Amino acid sequence: MAALPFPLCPSVSRRVLAGRRWFAGDHYAVSVLVARILLAVAGGLLLTAAFEPIAVAYLVPVGVAAFALATRDLPFWRAGLVGLVFGVAFYFTHIDWMRESIGPDAWVALSSIEALFYGLVGLAVPLVRRLPAWPVWLAAVWTAADGLRSGWPFSGMPWGRLAFAVVDTPVAPALAYIGMTGMSFLLAVVGFSLAAGVETWLPRAGAPVRRTRQLAFGGAVAIVALLVIPAVAPYETDMTGSAVVAAVQGNLPGPANDILYDHRGVTRNHVEATIGLADSGVRPDFVLWPENSTAVDPFRDGEVNDGIREAVTAIGVPVVVGGLVDDGQDHVLNQGIVWDPVAGPGDRYTKQHPVAYGEYIPFRRYWDPNFGALRAIGRDMKSGTRTEPLRVAGIEVADAICFDVAYDDVMREQVRAGAELLTVQTSNASFIFTTQIDQQFAITRLRAIESGRWLVVAATNGITGVIAPDGTVVASADPRTTAVLVEQVGLSSELTPATRLGVWPARLFTGLSLLGLVLGGIAYRRQRDDAGSARATDDVSEPEATPAPNEAPVG
Repeated sequence: MAALPFPLCPSVSRRVLAGRRWFAGDHYAVSVLVARILLAVAGGLLLTAAFEPIAVAYLVPVGVAAFALATRDLPFWRAGLVGLVFGVAFYFTHIDWMRESIGPDAWVALSSIEALFYGLVGLAVPLVRRLPAWPVWLAAVWTAADGLRSGWPFSGMPWGRLAFAVVDTPVAPALAYIGMTGMSFLLAVVGFSLAAGVETWLPRAGAPVRRTRQLAFGGAVAIVALLVIPAVAPYETDMTGSAVVAAVQGNLPGPANDILYDHRGVTRNHVEATIGLADSGVRPDFVLWPENSTAVDPFRDGEVNDGIREAVTAIGVPVVVGGLVDDGQDHVLNQGIVWDPVAGPGDRYTKQHPVAYGEYIPFRRYWDPNFGALRAIGRDMKSGTRTEPLRVAGIEVADAICFDVAYDDVMREQVRAGAELLTVQTSNASFIFTTQIDQQFAITRLRAIESGRWLVVAATNGITGVIAPDGTVVASADPRTTAVLVEQVGLSSELTPATRLGVWPARLFTGLSLLGLVLGGIAYRRQRDDAGSARATDDVSEPEATPAPNEAPVG
Protein backbone atom coordinates (compact mmCIF):
# COMPACT_ATOMS: atom_id res chain seq x y z
CA MET A 1 0.00 0.00 0.00
CA ALA A 2 1.39 3.42 -0.93
CA ALA A 3 2.17 5.86 1.89
CA LEU A 4 -0.53 8.41 2.64
CA PRO A 5 0.40 12.03 1.86
CA PHE A 6 -0.59 13.10 5.37
CA PRO A 7 -0.30 11.49 8.81
CA LEU A 8 -3.36 9.96 10.49
CA CYS A 9 -3.98 8.90 14.03
CA PRO A 10 -4.02 5.09 14.54
CA SER A 11 -7.84 4.80 14.82
CA VAL A 12 -8.44 6.67 11.56
CA SER A 13 -5.74 4.63 9.83
CA ARG A 14 -7.44 1.40 10.86
CA ARG A 15 -10.77 2.63 9.46
CA VAL A 16 -9.21 3.62 6.14
CA LEU A 17 -7.51 0.24 5.81
CA ALA A 18 -10.74 -1.55 6.74
CA GLY A 19 -12.64 0.49 4.14
CA ARG A 20 -10.18 -0.47 1.44
CA ARG A 21 -10.41 -4.13 2.42
CA TRP A 22 -14.22 -3.93 2.43
CA PHE A 23 -14.29 -2.32 -1.02
CA ALA A 24 -11.90 -4.87 -2.44
CA GLY A 25 -13.85 -7.73 -0.86
CA ASP A 26 -17.21 -6.40 -2.09
CA HIS A 27 -15.85 -5.96 -5.62
CA TYR A 28 -14.58 -9.56 -5.53
CA ALA A 29 -17.95 -10.83 -4.27
CA VAL A 30 -19.77 -9.10 -7.12
CA SER A 31 -17.38 -10.60 -9.64
CA VAL A 32 -17.90 -14.05 -8.16
CA LEU A 33 -21.68 -13.61 -8.24
CA VAL A 34 -21.64 -12.58 -11.90
CA ALA A 35 -19.49 -15.57 -12.78
CA ARG A 36 -21.80 -17.90 -10.88
CA ILE A 37 -24.87 -16.46 -12.63
CA LEU A 38 -23.27 -17.09 -16.02
CA LEU A 39 -22.45 -20.65 -14.96
CA ALA A 40 -26.04 -21.14 -13.79
CA VAL A 41 -27.38 -19.95 -17.14
CA ALA A 42 -25.05 -22.36 -18.95
CA GLY A 43 -26.13 -25.21 -16.67
CA GLY A 44 -29.82 -24.52 -17.24
CA LEU A 45 -29.36 -24.47 -21.01
CA LEU A 46 -27.36 -27.69 -20.90
CA LEU A 47 -30.17 -29.36 -18.96
CA THR A 48 -32.67 -28.17 -21.56
CA ALA A 49 -30.54 -29.78 -24.28
CA ALA A 50 -30.89 -33.13 -22.48
CA PHE A 51 -34.59 -33.24 -23.39
CA GLU A 52 -36.41 -33.26 -26.72
CA PRO A 53 -35.93 -31.92 -29.35
CA ILE A 54 -32.12 -32.01 -28.85
CA ALA A 55 -32.32 -35.03 -26.52
CA VAL A 56 -28.66 -35.42 -25.51
CA ALA A 57 -29.51 -37.22 -22.27
CA TYR A 58 -25.87 -37.43 -21.18
CA LEU A 59 -26.04 -33.71 -20.43
CA VAL A 60 -28.36 -34.32 -17.45
CA PRO A 61 -25.53 -34.85 -14.90
CA VAL A 62 -23.51 -32.05 -16.51
CA GLY A 63 -26.35 -29.55 -16.08
CA VAL A 64 -26.93 -30.70 -12.49
CA ALA A 65 -23.20 -30.42 -11.74
CA ALA A 66 -23.20 -26.87 -13.10
CA PHE A 67 -25.97 -26.02 -10.62
CA ALA A 68 -23.86 -27.29 -7.72
CA LEU A 69 -20.72 -25.46 -8.88
CA ALA A 70 -22.64 -22.23 -9.47
CA THR A 71 -24.07 -22.21 -5.92
CA ARG A 72 -20.86 -23.37 -4.21
CA ASP A 73 -19.69 -21.37 -1.16
CA LEU A 74 -22.29 -18.65 -1.67
CA PRO A 75 -24.19 -17.05 1.22
CA PHE A 76 -27.80 -18.09 1.77
CA TRP A 77 -29.65 -15.49 -0.33
CA ARG A 78 -27.09 -15.38 -3.13
CA ALA A 79 -27.27 -19.16 -3.49
CA GLY A 80 -31.04 -18.83 -3.82
CA LEU A 81 -30.63 -16.12 -6.46
CA VAL A 82 -28.22 -18.25 -8.51
CA GLY A 83 -30.56 -21.24 -8.19
CA LEU A 84 -33.41 -19.07 -9.47
CA VAL A 85 -31.34 -17.97 -12.45
CA PHE A 86 -30.64 -21.64 -13.23
CA GLY A 87 -34.38 -22.35 -13.08
CA VAL A 88 -35.17 -19.44 -15.39
CA ALA A 89 -32.58 -20.55 -17.94
CA PHE A 90 -33.85 -24.13 -17.82
CA TYR A 91 -37.60 -23.84 -17.60
CA PHE A 92 -38.19 -20.91 -19.94
CA THR A 93 -36.38 -22.84 -22.67
CA HIS A 94 -37.66 -26.31 -21.73
CA ILE A 95 -41.33 -25.37 -22.20
CA ASP A 96 -40.77 -22.79 -24.91
CA TRP A 97 -43.49 -24.65 -26.82
CA MET A 98 -46.05 -23.01 -24.54
CA ARG A 99 -45.06 -19.56 -25.80
CA GLU A 100 -45.81 -20.62 -29.36
CA SER A 101 -48.98 -22.62 -28.68
CA ILE A 102 -50.84 -21.22 -25.68
CA GLY A 103 -49.39 -17.72 -25.49
CA PRO A 104 -46.46 -15.74 -24.06
CA ASP A 105 -48.41 -14.69 -20.95
CA ALA A 106 -49.10 -18.27 -19.88
CA TRP A 107 -45.52 -19.27 -20.78
CA VAL A 108 -44.00 -16.52 -18.63
CA ALA A 109 -46.34 -17.17 -15.70
CA LEU A 110 -45.84 -20.94 -15.59
CA SER A 111 -42.09 -20.80 -16.25
CA SER A 112 -41.64 -18.20 -13.50
CA ILE A 113 -43.50 -20.31 -10.96
CA GLU A 114 -41.50 -23.43 -11.83
CA ALA A 115 -38.19 -21.54 -11.76
CA LEU A 116 -38.89 -20.53 -8.16
CA PHE A 117 -38.51 -24.15 -7.06
CA TYR A 118 -34.92 -24.20 -8.31
CA GLY A 119 -34.39 -21.03 -6.31
CA LEU A 120 -35.63 -22.91 -3.23
CA VAL A 121 -33.13 -25.69 -3.91
CA GLY A 122 -30.46 -22.99 -4.15
CA LEU A 123 -31.46 -21.70 -0.73
CA ALA A 124 -30.92 -25.20 0.64
CA VAL A 125 -27.37 -25.46 -0.72
CA PRO A 126 -25.55 -23.55 2.09
CA LEU A 127 -27.27 -25.84 4.61
CA VAL A 128 -26.84 -29.34 3.18
CA ARG A 129 -23.35 -28.56 1.84
CA ARG A 130 -22.13 -28.67 5.44
CA LEU A 131 -23.07 -32.34 5.78
CA PRO A 132 -20.89 -35.36 4.96
CA ALA A 133 -21.83 -36.93 1.60
CA TRP A 134 -23.55 -33.68 0.63
CA PRO A 135 -24.27 -34.83 -2.97
CA VAL A 136 -26.73 -37.39 -1.56
CA TRP A 137 -28.46 -34.85 0.69
CA LEU A 138 -28.67 -32.23 -2.07
CA ALA A 139 -30.01 -34.85 -4.52
CA ALA A 140 -32.76 -35.64 -2.00
CA VAL A 141 -33.67 -31.94 -1.80
CA TRP A 142 -33.70 -31.67 -5.62
CA THR A 143 -35.93 -34.76 -5.93
CA ALA A 144 -38.30 -33.58 -3.22
CA ALA A 145 -38.60 -30.17 -4.91
CA ASP A 146 -39.37 -31.93 -8.21
CA GLY A 147 -42.11 -33.90 -6.50
CA LEU A 148 -43.54 -30.78 -4.87
CA ARG A 149 -43.70 -28.73 -8.06
CA SER A 150 -45.17 -31.70 -9.94
CA GLY A 151 -48.34 -31.44 -7.88
CA TRP A 152 -48.39 -27.89 -6.52
CA PRO A 153 -49.56 -25.18 -6.88
CA PHE A 154 -52.93 -26.26 -8.21
CA SER A 155 -52.26 -29.34 -10.36
CA GLY A 156 -48.52 -28.68 -10.65
CA MET A 157 -46.27 -29.25 -13.67
CA PRO A 158 -44.14 -32.44 -13.84
CA TRP A 159 -42.32 -31.43 -17.05
CA GLY A 160 -38.54 -31.24 -16.53
CA ARG A 161 -38.03 -34.14 -14.11
CA LEU A 162 -34.58 -35.59 -14.72
CA ALA A 163 -35.94 -39.09 -15.38
CA PHE A 164 -37.97 -37.83 -18.34
CA ALA A 165 -34.75 -37.41 -20.34
CA VAL A 166 -33.46 -40.99 -20.25
CA VAL A 167 -35.49 -42.64 -23.03
CA ASP A 168 -33.22 -44.37 -25.60
CA THR A 169 -30.31 -44.52 -23.12
CA PRO A 170 -28.71 -47.55 -21.42
CA VAL A 171 -30.13 -46.49 -18.05
CA ALA A 172 -33.79 -46.46 -19.17
CA PRO A 173 -34.41 -50.17 -18.32
CA ALA A 174 -33.63 -49.35 -14.67
CA LEU A 175 -36.99 -47.54 -14.50
CA ALA A 176 -38.71 -50.90 -14.05
CA TYR A 177 -36.78 -51.29 -10.79
CA ILE A 178 -36.61 -47.79 -9.30
CA GLY A 179 -39.30 -45.75 -11.08
CA MET A 180 -39.20 -42.12 -12.15
CA THR A 181 -38.51 -40.74 -8.68
CA GLY A 182 -35.66 -43.13 -7.99
CA MET A 183 -34.14 -42.43 -11.40
CA SER A 184 -34.27 -38.66 -10.87
CA PHE A 185 -32.61 -39.02 -7.47
CA LEU A 186 -29.74 -41.18 -8.73
CA LEU A 187 -29.13 -38.92 -11.73
CA ALA A 188 -28.96 -35.95 -9.35
CA VAL A 189 -26.48 -37.83 -7.13
CA VAL A 190 -24.30 -38.51 -10.19
CA GLY A 191 -24.36 -34.85 -11.19
CA PHE A 192 -23.58 -33.54 -7.72
CA SER A 193 -20.83 -36.15 -7.26
CA LEU A 194 -19.22 -34.92 -10.47
CA ALA A 195 -19.36 -31.40 -9.07
CA ALA A 196 -17.71 -32.57 -5.83
CA GLY A 197 -14.90 -34.12 -7.87
CA VAL A 198 -14.40 -31.04 -10.03
CA GLU A 199 -14.23 -28.84 -6.92
CA THR A 200 -11.05 -30.60 -5.82
CA TRP A 201 -9.22 -28.72 -8.60
CA LEU A 202 -10.67 -25.37 -7.56
CA PRO A 203 -9.26 -22.89 -4.99
CA ARG A 204 -10.14 -23.63 -1.37
CA ALA A 205 -10.84 -27.23 -2.24
CA GLY A 206 -10.13 -28.39 1.29
CA ALA A 207 -8.41 -31.54 2.48
CA PRO A 208 -7.87 -34.32 1.85
CA VAL A 209 -8.22 -33.43 -1.83
CA ARG A 210 -7.17 -36.74 -3.31
CA ARG A 211 -9.52 -38.83 -1.18
CA THR A 212 -12.45 -36.49 -1.87
CA ARG A 213 -11.80 -36.70 -5.60
CA GLN A 214 -11.67 -40.48 -5.53
CA LEU A 215 -14.87 -40.78 -3.53
CA ALA A 216 -16.74 -38.30 -5.72
CA PHE A 217 -15.79 -39.71 -9.11
CA GLY A 218 -15.85 -43.28 -7.83
CA GLY A 219 -19.35 -42.81 -6.48
CA ALA A 220 -20.59 -41.34 -9.77
CA VAL A 221 -19.10 -44.23 -11.75
CA ALA A 222 -20.57 -46.80 -9.36
CA ILE A 223 -24.09 -45.37 -9.62
CA VAL A 224 -23.92 -45.23 -13.41
CA ALA A 225 -22.72 -48.84 -13.45
CA LEU A 226 -25.67 -49.90 -11.28
CA LEU A 227 -28.08 -48.04 -13.54
CA VAL A 228 -26.70 -49.77 -16.63
CA ILE A 229 -26.98 -53.32 -15.23
CA PRO A 230 -30.71 -53.61 -16.11
CA ALA A 231 -29.83 -52.94 -19.75
CA VAL A 232 -27.99 -56.28 -19.71
CA ALA A 233 -30.62 -58.05 -17.61
CA PRO A 234 -33.88 -56.09 -18.03
CA TYR A 235 -36.90 -56.81 -15.88
CA GLU A 236 -39.45 -58.55 -18.09
CA THR A 237 -43.02 -59.10 -16.93
CA ASP A 238 -44.65 -62.36 -17.95
CA MET A 239 -47.33 -62.00 -20.61
CA THR A 240 -50.60 -63.71 -19.65
CA GLY A 241 -52.32 -63.16 -22.98
CA SER A 242 -52.61 -60.90 -25.98
CA ALA A 243 -55.10 -58.64 -27.71
CA VAL A 244 -55.45 -56.77 -30.99
CA VAL A 245 -55.99 -53.04 -30.53
CA ALA A 246 -56.73 -50.35 -33.12
CA ALA A 247 -55.70 -46.74 -32.44
CA VAL A 248 -57.44 -44.14 -34.59
CA GLN A 249 -55.87 -40.80 -35.51
CA GLY A 250 -58.66 -39.01 -37.32
CA ASN A 251 -56.81 -35.75 -38.00
CA LEU A 252 -58.26 -32.22 -37.93
CA PRO A 253 -60.07 -30.39 -40.70
CA GLY A 254 -58.88 -26.82 -41.26
CA PRO A 255 -56.01 -25.49 -39.12
CA ALA A 256 -54.07 -28.38 -37.62
CA ASN A 257 -53.70 -26.62 -34.26
CA ASP A 258 -57.35 -25.70 -33.54
CA ILE A 259 -59.58 -28.52 -32.30
CA LEU A 260 -62.59 -26.18 -32.13
CA TYR A 261 -62.32 -24.88 -35.70
CA ASP A 262 -64.61 -27.73 -36.82
CA HIS A 263 -65.13 -30.05 -33.87
CA ARG A 264 -67.93 -31.92 -35.62
CA GLY A 265 -65.54 -32.53 -38.49
CA VAL A 266 -63.05 -34.01 -36.01
CA THR A 267 -65.68 -36.47 -34.77
CA ARG A 268 -66.72 -37.31 -38.33
CA ASN A 269 -63.08 -38.06 -39.25
CA HIS A 270 -62.84 -40.61 -36.44
CA VAL A 271 -66.19 -42.14 -37.33
CA GLU A 272 -65.20 -42.56 -40.98
CA ALA A 273 -61.77 -43.96 -40.13
CA THR A 274 -63.40 -46.56 -37.85
CA ILE A 275 -65.98 -47.48 -40.49
CA GLY A 276 -63.15 -47.80 -43.01
CA LEU A 277 -61.39 -50.21 -40.65
CA ALA A 278 -64.59 -52.27 -40.43
CA ASP A 279 -64.94 -52.30 -44.22
CA SER A 280 -61.40 -53.70 -44.48
CA GLY A 281 -62.52 -56.79 -42.60
CA VAL A 282 -60.21 -56.22 -39.62
CA ARG A 283 -61.81 -56.92 -36.23
CA PRO A 284 -59.65 -55.82 -33.32
CA ASP A 285 -60.62 -56.55 -29.73
CA PHE A 286 -61.32 -52.87 -29.21
CA VAL A 287 -60.73 -49.46 -30.79
CA LEU A 288 -59.13 -46.46 -29.08
CA TRP A 289 -60.13 -42.91 -30.03
CA PRO A 290 -58.20 -39.88 -28.75
CA GLU A 291 -59.08 -37.15 -26.30
CA ASN A 292 -61.43 -34.57 -27.84
CA SER A 293 -62.56 -36.92 -30.56
CA THR A 294 -65.86 -35.40 -29.44
CA ALA A 295 -65.55 -31.83 -28.19
CA VAL A 296 -69.19 -31.69 -27.06
CA ASP A 297 -71.19 -33.92 -24.75
CA PRO A 298 -71.76 -37.14 -26.73
CA PHE A 299 -74.83 -37.92 -24.62
CA ARG A 300 -76.57 -34.61 -25.32
CA ASP A 301 -75.51 -33.81 -28.89
CA GLY A 302 -77.63 -35.89 -31.26
CA GLU A 303 -75.33 -35.66 -34.29
CA VAL A 304 -72.26 -36.71 -32.35
CA ASN A 305 -74.15 -39.49 -30.58
CA ASP A 306 -75.42 -40.86 -33.89
CA GLY A 307 -71.91 -40.79 -35.35
CA ILE A 308 -70.46 -42.77 -32.46
CA ARG A 309 -73.22 -45.36 -32.65
CA GLU A 310 -72.67 -45.67 -36.38
CA ALA A 311 -68.96 -46.33 -35.94
CA VAL A 312 -69.39 -48.74 -33.03
CA THR A 313 -72.08 -50.70 -34.84
CA ALA A 314 -69.94 -50.95 -37.97
CA ILE A 315 -66.83 -52.23 -36.20
CA GLY A 316 -68.80 -54.46 -33.83
CA VAL A 317 -66.38 -54.12 -30.90
CA PRO A 318 -66.07 -51.61 -28.03
CA VAL A 319 -64.70 -48.16 -28.84
CA VAL A 320 -63.07 -46.07 -26.10
CA VAL A 321 -64.32 -42.58 -27.01
CA GLY A 322 -62.68 -39.36 -25.80
CA GLY A 323 -65.45 -36.90 -24.93
CA LEU A 324 -66.20 -33.75 -23.00
CA VAL A 325 -69.19 -34.50 -20.79
CA ASP A 326 -71.32 -31.81 -19.16
CA ASP A 327 -71.43 -31.75 -15.36
CA GLY A 328 -73.98 -29.07 -14.68
CA GLN A 329 -73.83 -25.55 -16.04
CA ASP A 330 -70.46 -24.64 -14.55
CA HIS A 331 -68.34 -27.78 -14.95
CA VAL A 332 -67.23 -30.28 -17.55
CA LEU A 333 -65.57 -33.72 -17.41
CA ASN A 334 -62.83 -34.91 -19.77
CA GLN A 335 -63.57 -38.61 -20.11
CA GLY A 336 -62.64 -41.85 -21.81
CA ILE A 337 -65.93 -43.68 -22.35
CA VAL A 338 -66.19 -47.38 -23.17
CA TRP A 339 -68.90 -47.56 -25.84
CA ASP A 340 -70.10 -51.11 -26.42
CA PRO A 341 -71.91 -52.08 -29.68
CA VAL A 342 -74.64 -53.83 -27.66
CA ALA A 343 -74.80 -52.22 -24.23
CA GLY A 344 -73.86 -48.69 -25.36
CA PRO A 345 -71.83 -46.31 -23.15
CA GLY A 346 -70.56 -47.85 -19.93
CA ASP A 347 -67.33 -47.65 -17.96
CA ARG A 348 -65.59 -44.26 -17.85
CA TYR A 349 -62.27 -42.75 -16.83
CA THR A 350 -62.14 -39.03 -15.98
CA LYS A 351 -58.96 -37.01 -16.41
CA GLN A 352 -57.34 -36.62 -12.99
CA HIS A 353 -55.02 -33.68 -13.60
CA PRO A 354 -56.69 -30.85 -15.56
CA VAL A 355 -54.35 -28.00 -16.45
CA ALA A 356 -54.75 -24.80 -14.43
CA TYR A 357 -55.54 -21.80 -16.66
CA GLY A 358 -55.80 -24.24 -19.57
CA GLU A 359 -58.81 -26.30 -18.53
CA TYR A 360 -60.01 -24.52 -15.41
CA ILE A 361 -59.58 -21.19 -13.60
CA PRO A 362 -58.42 -21.56 -9.97
CA PHE A 363 -60.38 -19.44 -7.47
CA ARG A 364 -62.89 -18.43 -10.14
CA ARG A 365 -65.30 -17.25 -7.47
CA TYR A 366 -62.79 -14.54 -6.54
CA TRP A 367 -61.26 -13.83 -9.93
CA ASP A 368 -62.97 -14.61 -13.24
CA PRO A 369 -60.71 -13.39 -16.07
CA ASN A 370 -62.37 -12.53 -19.35
CA PHE A 371 -59.47 -11.71 -21.63
CA GLY A 372 -57.10 -13.42 -24.06
CA ALA A 373 -57.10 -17.20 -24.22
CA LEU A 374 -58.66 -17.37 -20.73
CA ARG A 375 -61.91 -16.07 -22.18
CA ALA A 376 -62.43 -19.46 -23.86
CA ILE A 377 -62.51 -21.29 -20.49
CA GLY A 378 -66.17 -20.74 -19.79
CA ARG A 379 -66.49 -23.77 -17.50
CA ASP A 380 -64.09 -25.42 -15.10
CA MET A 381 -62.97 -29.00 -15.72
CA LYS A 382 -63.39 -31.25 -12.70
CA SER A 383 -60.73 -33.75 -11.65
CA GLY A 384 -61.41 -37.48 -11.72
CA THR A 385 -60.61 -39.77 -8.81
CA ARG A 386 -60.81 -43.24 -10.37
CA THR A 387 -57.99 -45.62 -9.50
CA GLU A 388 -59.53 -48.77 -10.98
CA PRO A 389 -58.78 -49.80 -14.58
CA LEU A 390 -61.43 -49.73 -17.28
CA ARG A 391 -63.00 -52.99 -18.36
CA VAL A 392 -62.78 -53.07 -22.16
CA ALA A 393 -63.66 -56.23 -24.11
CA GLY A 394 -62.79 -58.30 -21.06
CA ILE A 395 -59.39 -56.58 -20.68
CA GLU A 396 -58.34 -54.50 -17.67
CA VAL A 397 -57.06 -51.23 -19.18
CA ALA A 398 -55.27 -48.37 -17.37
CA ASP A 399 -56.26 -45.17 -19.12
CA ALA A 400 -54.67 -41.70 -18.98
CA ILE A 401 -55.71 -38.53 -20.75
CA CYS A 402 -53.03 -36.22 -22.18
CA PHE A 403 -50.92 -34.62 -19.40
CA ASP A 404 -52.08 -37.34 -16.99
CA VAL A 405 -49.27 -39.51 -18.35
CA ALA A 406 -46.67 -37.24 -16.72
CA TYR A 407 -48.07 -37.82 -13.21
CA ASP A 408 -46.87 -40.87 -11.29
CA ASP A 409 -50.15 -41.71 -9.58
CA VAL A 410 -52.46 -42.12 -12.59
CA MET A 411 -51.22 -45.29 -14.26
CA ARG A 412 -49.41 -46.70 -11.22
CA GLU A 413 -52.58 -46.99 -9.15
CA GLN A 414 -54.54 -48.56 -12.00
CA VAL A 415 -51.76 -51.08 -12.65
CA ARG A 416 -51.62 -51.94 -8.96
CA ALA A 417 -55.40 -52.50 -9.19
CA GLY A 418 -54.96 -55.08 -11.96
CA ALA A 419 -54.53 -53.26 -15.29
CA GLU A 420 -53.08 -55.50 -18.00
CA LEU A 421 -52.60 -52.84 -20.70
CA LEU A 422 -51.97 -49.07 -20.80
CA THR A 423 -53.71 -46.56 -23.06
CA VAL A 424 -53.26 -42.82 -23.47
CA GLN A 425 -55.90 -40.63 -25.11
CA THR A 426 -54.46 -37.27 -26.06
CA SER A 427 -55.25 -34.19 -28.08
CA ASN A 428 -51.99 -32.40 -28.79
CA ALA A 429 -53.44 -30.33 -31.60
CA SER A 430 -52.65 -27.07 -29.80
CA PHE A 431 -48.98 -28.13 -29.68
CA ILE A 432 -48.75 -29.88 -33.04
CA PHE A 433 -46.19 -27.44 -34.48
CA THR A 434 -44.02 -27.52 -31.34
CA THR A 435 -41.68 -29.94 -29.58
CA GLN A 436 -44.25 -30.62 -26.84
CA ILE A 437 -45.54 -33.65 -28.71
CA ASP A 438 -42.04 -35.16 -28.76
CA GLN A 439 -41.53 -34.54 -25.04
CA GLN A 440 -44.88 -36.07 -24.14
CA PHE A 441 -44.29 -39.12 -26.35
CA ALA A 442 -40.92 -39.68 -24.65
CA ILE A 443 -42.61 -39.59 -21.22
CA THR A 444 -45.24 -42.03 -22.52
CA ARG A 445 -42.56 -44.49 -23.64
CA LEU A 446 -40.92 -44.29 -20.22
CA ARG A 447 -44.25 -45.16 -18.55
CA ALA A 448 -44.33 -48.38 -20.57
CA ILE A 449 -40.85 -49.30 -19.29
CA GLU A 450 -41.65 -48.35 -15.70
CA SER A 451 -44.82 -50.47 -15.58
CA GLY A 452 -43.66 -53.36 -17.78
CA ARG A 453 -46.80 -52.99 -19.91
CA TRP A 454 -47.67 -52.54 -23.57
CA LEU A 455 -49.02 -49.07 -24.21
CA VAL A 456 -51.29 -47.72 -26.98
CA VAL A 457 -51.55 -43.98 -27.70
CA ALA A 458 -54.32 -42.38 -29.73
CA ALA A 459 -53.91 -38.70 -30.65
CA THR A 460 -56.18 -36.47 -32.73
CA ASN A 461 -53.37 -35.61 -35.15
CA GLY A 462 -50.12 -36.81 -33.53
CA ILE A 463 -48.33 -38.65 -32.08
CA THR A 464 -50.32 -41.92 -32.26
CA GLY A 465 -48.31 -45.05 -31.53
CA VAL A 466 -47.97 -48.53 -30.05
CA ILE A 467 -45.16 -49.05 -27.53
CA ALA A 468 -43.66 -52.29 -26.21
CA PRO A 469 -42.77 -52.79 -22.51
CA ASP A 470 -39.11 -52.03 -23.26
CA GLY A 471 -40.04 -48.61 -24.69
CA THR A 472 -39.65 -49.66 -28.33
CA VAL A 473 -42.06 -47.92 -30.71
CA VAL A 474 -43.65 -50.82 -32.59
CA ALA A 475 -45.81 -48.59 -34.79
CA SER A 476 -46.52 -44.87 -35.13
CA ALA A 477 -48.52 -42.57 -37.37
CA ASP A 478 -47.15 -39.46 -39.03
CA PRO A 479 -48.45 -36.25 -37.44
CA ARG A 480 -51.23 -34.35 -39.23
CA THR A 481 -52.44 -37.42 -41.11
CA THR A 482 -55.43 -39.72 -40.86
CA ALA A 483 -54.25 -43.16 -39.80
CA VAL A 484 -55.38 -46.33 -38.08
CA LEU A 485 -52.81 -48.50 -36.31
CA VAL A 486 -53.77 -52.12 -35.70
CA GLU A 487 -51.32 -54.09 -33.58
CA GLN A 488 -51.25 -57.19 -31.42
CA VAL A 489 -50.18 -56.30 -27.89
CA GLY A 490 -49.30 -58.39 -24.87
CA LEU A 491 -51.23 -58.42 -21.60
CA SER A 492 -49.66 -58.78 -18.18
CA SER A 493 -50.78 -58.76 -14.56
CA GLU A 494 -47.29 -58.88 -13.00
CA LEU A 495 -46.04 -55.83 -11.14
CA THR A 496 -42.58 -54.39 -11.68
CA PRO A 497 -40.50 -53.52 -8.58
CA ALA A 498 -41.07 -49.83 -9.37
CA THR A 499 -44.84 -50.31 -9.32
CA ARG A 500 -44.63 -52.28 -6.08
CA LEU A 501 -42.64 -49.47 -4.45
CA GLY A 502 -45.44 -47.07 -5.25
CA VAL A 503 -45.26 -43.74 -3.47
CA TRP A 504 -42.54 -44.80 -0.99
CA PRO A 505 -39.53 -43.42 -2.94
CA ALA A 506 -41.13 -39.98 -2.95
CA ARG A 507 -41.78 -40.22 0.79
CA LEU A 508 -38.24 -41.41 1.43
CA PHE A 509 -36.55 -38.56 -0.42
CA THR A 510 -38.90 -35.99 1.08
CA GLY A 511 -38.00 -37.27 4.54
CA LEU A 512 -34.28 -37.27 3.71
CA SER A 513 -34.47 -33.72 2.40
CA LEU A 514 -36.22 -32.47 5.55
CA LEU A 515 -33.71 -34.26 7.76
CA GLY A 516 -30.83 -32.85 5.72
CA LEU A 517 -32.21 -29.32 6.02
CA VAL A 518 -32.55 -29.64 9.79
CA LEU A 519 -29.06 -31.09 10.27
CA GLY A 520 -27.58 -28.62 7.81
CA GLY A 521 -29.36 -25.75 9.53
CA ILE A 522 -27.87 -26.77 12.88
CA ALA A 523 -24.38 -26.98 11.37
CA TYR A 524 -24.89 -23.65 9.59
CA ARG A 525 -25.99 -21.90 12.79
CA ARG A 526 -23.16 -23.43 14.82
CA GLN A 527 -20.59 -22.28 12.26
CA ARG A 528 -21.98 -18.74 12.30
CA ASP A 529 -21.93 -18.65 16.10
CA ASP A 530 -18.35 -19.91 16.17
CA ALA A 531 -17.33 -17.29 13.62
CA GLY A 532 -19.03 -14.56 15.65
CA SER A 533 -17.28 -15.69 18.83
CA ALA A 534 -13.93 -15.68 17.04
CA ARG A 535 -14.47 -12.12 15.81
CA ALA A 536 -15.45 -10.94 19.28
CA THR A 537 -12.34 -12.54 20.78
CA ASP A 538 -10.15 -10.84 18.19
CA ASP A 539 -11.69 -7.46 18.97
CA VAL A 540 -11.23 -7.87 22.74
CA SER A 541 -7.65 -9.10 22.52
CA GLU A 542 -6.49 -6.41 20.11
CA PRO A 543 -3.49 -4.68 21.80
CA GLU A 544 -3.77 -1.00 22.54
CA ALA A 545 -1.63 1.31 20.45
CA THR A 546 1.60 2.38 22.12
CA PRO A 547 1.78 6.17 22.29
CA ALA A 548 4.49 7.85 20.28
CA PRO A 549 7.23 9.67 22.25
CA ASN A 550 5.73 13.08 21.53
CA GLU A 551 2.35 11.83 22.88
CA ALA A 552 3.76 10.66 26.24
CA PRO A 553 2.23 12.46 29.20
CA VAL A 554 4.32 15.16 30.76
CA GLY A 555 5.44 14.26 34.27
